[in-house]
Formats: sequence, C-alpha cells, structure tokens
Amino acid sequence: LLHMKPSFRVLLLLGLLGGLLTPDAWGQKGKRKVEVSAGQAAEAERTFTEGMKFYVMEDYTRALTMLEKALELYPDNAGVHFALAQTQQKLNNTDKALTYAEKAFVLDDDNRYYSELLAGLYQKKHQYAEATKLYQVLAQKYSDNPEYTLELAAMHLQQEKYDEALKTYDRLEKALGINEEVSRQKQLIFLKQNRLDEAVREGERLVASDPTEVDYMVDLAELLLAHNRNDQAIGWLEKILAVRPDNAQAHIMLADLYRRKGDVEKCNRELEIAFNDPNLDGMTKARVLTSYVSMLTDDASKDNALKFARSLVRSNPDQPQAAVLLGDLLFQKNEKREARDFYAQAVRLDKSMKEVWDRVLYLDGELSQVDSLIAHSEEAIEVFPNQANYWYFNGAGYLMKRTYDRAVESLEEAQRLDAGGELAGAIEGHLGDAYNGLGKHQKSNEAYEAALRRKPDDDHVLNNYSYFLSLRKENLARARELSAKLVEKHPDNPTYLDTHGWVLFVSGDAKQARTWLEKAVRLNQDRSATIIEHYGDVLAQLGEKEKALEQWRKAKRLGQANAQLDRKISTGSL
Repeated sequence: LLHMKPSFRVLLLLGLLGGLLTPDAWGQKGKRKVEVSAGQAAEAERTFTEGMKFYVMEDYTRALTMLEKALELYPDNAGVHFALAQTQQKLNNTDKALTYAEKAFVLDDDNRYYSELLAGLYQKKHQYAEATKLYQVLAQKYSDNPEYTLELAAMHLQQEKYDEALKTYDRLEKALGINEEVSRQKQLIFLKQNRLDEAVREGERLVASDPTEVDYMVDLAELLLAHNRNDQAIGWLEKILAVRPDNAQAHIMLADLYRRKGDVEKCNRELEIAFNDPNLDGMTKARVLTSYVSMLTDDASKDNALKFARSLVRSNPDQPQAAVLLGDLLFQKNEKREARDFYAQAVRLDKSMKEVWDRVLYLDGELSQVDSLIAHSEEAIEVFPNQANYWYFNGAGYLMKRTYDRAVESLEEAQRLDAGGELAGAIEGHLGDAYNGLGKHQKSNEAYEAALRRKPDDDHVLNNYSYFLSLRKENLARARELSAKLVEKHPDNPTYLDTHGWVLFVSGDAKQARTWLEKAVRLNQDRSATIIEHYGDVLAQLGEKEKALEQWRKAKRLGQANAQLDRKISTGSL
C-alpha cells in the first residue's frame, strides 16, 4: 500500500495495510530484516492504521503522532517515511517533509511516487538541479507519462538552460505530435534567446497543425505586431478575415496598424467594425480605444473617439473603465460637469479606483457642487478612511455650507492623517475659517498663524485672517500688515482691495480706505454688493452722506440684505 500513488493509497488503505506490517517484514531491498515480535507487529499495524485514518480525515497533527510511533517500530520502512513526508507537507513543514522523502527514496529508489514527491519538494525548495535528476529518471522510465517530461523541461527553464529545455520539448513532440502548450513554451524560449524567426516559425507550425483554429493565427499576428513585423502581420490578418470576416480581434489589430501609420480614417473604419461586435468584451474595447485616443490631434477625430466612447458606455453600462475613458474625453473638451458624472458612475461600479475618486472630488469643487462634494467625499471616506485629502474635501464642503462643527471635525481628522504633509497649510487655513465660524477666535488665530508660517503669501489666509480680525476689531496692526501684503501682490483684485480698504476703515483711516475702496468699486463692476456697502460706509464716515446713501441703496438693489444696511438707509447715517 505505501508504495501506491497517494489517491489510490487513500482508497485501499484499510484493505491492504495488514500485509505490509507483519512480524516478517523486511527493510526495502533486503537491507536488513526488522526483528519484531507478534505483539510489536500488531501495535505497529494499529498505530499506522490510526495514523492514516487521521490523515484521511485531514487531522494531520494526530496523524503525525501515530506515524512517528509506527516509525519507531519500523525505522527502515520506506512507506512509513513516505507517509510522514506527505503529512509534514500537509502541515507546511517543508524541511521535515524533505528529510523523510529523501529517506524513503534512499530506502526504495525504484518507487516512482517516492521520486515524484521528492522531486516536487526539491522544486519547492528551489533545488532545481536535484529535481532535474529525478525528473530525468522518471521521464526515461515512464515515457508514457508526458507530465514528467514537461516537469523536466520546466526545471531546465528554471535554471535558464534553454537549449536543454528545447531538446526536451522536441522529444515530447516526437511522442505526442505538435502540442499547443509545448509550442507556446518553445516560442517563449526563442524570444528569450532573441530568435524571433524561429518563434514565428513555431507559430506557423502550430497554425499548420490545425488550420481551422483561428486563435493560432490571431496569436501569430499579435506576435508579429509586437515586433513591428507589420507586413507579415497584415498577411495573417487577411487570412483570418478571409475565414472569419467578423473576427473583432483581427479588426482591432488592423486598427492598431493603421493607428501606428497615422491613418486615422482606416483606423476609424476598422474600429467601427470591431465595436459593432457584441461579443467583444468591454474591457478590450476600452483598452483599444485608450490607445486610439493617444494618436488623435484634430477635433474631428476626437469627436469620433467621443462617439465611440459613448457607444461603449451604452453597450457596457457595467464596465467602469468605459465610464472613466468617456470622462477623460469629456474633460479634455472642458465638459467638466458631464465628465464628473461619468467619473462618478465609474466609482459606483468600482469603488476601489482611488484616482477616479480624486477626479470626482476635484471637479465637485471646481463646479462649486457643494452637496455633491460632501456626499462624494463621504462615500470615498467609507472606502479609503485613511486618506487625508478625502477628509479635507469633506471639511471644505461643510465649511462652504457653514456647518462649522462638521467642518472642524473633518478638517481635524485630515490634519491628523496628513501629519504635517503637503495638505497641512490648506487644512490649517480652512480650520482658521471654521474655528472663526464657531466663535473660537483664539484657535482660529493660531490656525491662521500656523498656515502663514508654512506659506507666508497664502492669499486665502491673508484675506480671511485680516478681514476677520477687522470685524472683531482685534489686532488691527496685524490685520493691516496682512491686507497690505495681499494688495501688493494683487493690486487689481477687487475682493482683496475691499479687504484692505475695510481694514483701514476699521483702523480709523477712512481717507486711505476711500482710495482703496474706490478702486475696488471701479474694478468690481457692480458684482459684489458688499464692496458697494463698504464704500458707502467710508463715504458716510467722511461726511458725504448723500453719496453714502446712494451706495447703500445700490447695494440693496444688488441683493445685499441685512438689518444694518436697512437701518443705514432709513437713518441716512452709520
């Protein structure tokens, strides 16, 4: 029994066991007789039987205990060593399995299954030279089993003995005839040896062995294309289409050939044929279309690619890569809203695409889609909870909604995850805004100052920090310093001019404030009612009440709505 192939051994174990472990049992090859009493023999048979029962039940630890007891009684029994080797292998104890397998082989090197197990363990330990010797013997003795010859060739390949591997494959071909697996391996070897002509001839031999197998011709054409043998490839593609005019793969390869030549018209024609094939999978179409897009320069061709991409998404609504590709093409055409929608479709289909989540959130912000920014960032956080930028986007969204407590919560988490990284300054600047919104002015000031230490010329921080200080009439010298720096950088930005003018006004310098606010009003072109109202306040402070009232009424017409403005209009004064 112990000399049988494992699958048979399991089936016949209990029926044949007794004949192997008897008081007259000899060590293999007559090396020495094992002297045991009848009682010892009975005990050995019992423990071995129990061990193999546990092995069949996959309780390998208990099987090992029983088999080790059997080995104590029969230390030179090859079959017990073999069983122990297999059990140790099941327990992933490769080194111990190898020791037992080597012992079994030494005791009985004629047993094919011992040799087979030992060769497999040598492979696992990357001892390819030792495995090669065993497979050479096995392949010679059991020439009717091609698996041994295939394993022998694989060992030659592992040792980069390519010529030996080729000879082995040739012997196998003589026995079996041309075989697809063997031909593929030979082609790979020829390519490793830069013997392209022979790799091509091997592909041609495979085609000749079964001319009805179109896949062989397709593979050969792909090989030729990969090595820029375009004319030869065209010949095989024509043969394919003569047999199978609707072969989408052949049309795709022709499209690729025309793409390389820059012939967009012919490329379009072949792609259209391929894309109309419902049997061609969406992933392949997306991959081909991505390559095609890279060659486009004129608008007409880009429009055509966009048409293909829309068709691809319609026919493959569950294919995320198709939606990503369409989103990319729309983004290139500055169709940002629709691009965002297809990116969002892609991440609904495959939530693991981090780069696409990044695009969705970027475009939500770019489009000022605050509700979408919040919703999408929260979805992204569920998938990637440790990504600081997703918490930052979420905090920014809540900040724009003036939900300051949620903004602080998300921004503080972003700060923890970023740990002083590339987002640190932006996070600190937004935290300054959010803390200010909650009335936590000291924390707001600290966050702004931290942001300015990282980036002293941050426009967002210079503007908001100085403006909030002026509203609170707090540290006005610092506010003037910051707003002056801002308008020095941006002398024609009406928002920044308004901030600086307002800081000057609150600081008690209405005359200088008027200069800056008049410029802000001129550049503003009636877009901001706040700037108009501020200008009115400065005029009122300077005693020009009629002009001030005119500005306040104008601010009201532009949509400014607050109780203070109404009071100023009704009283005609600050």
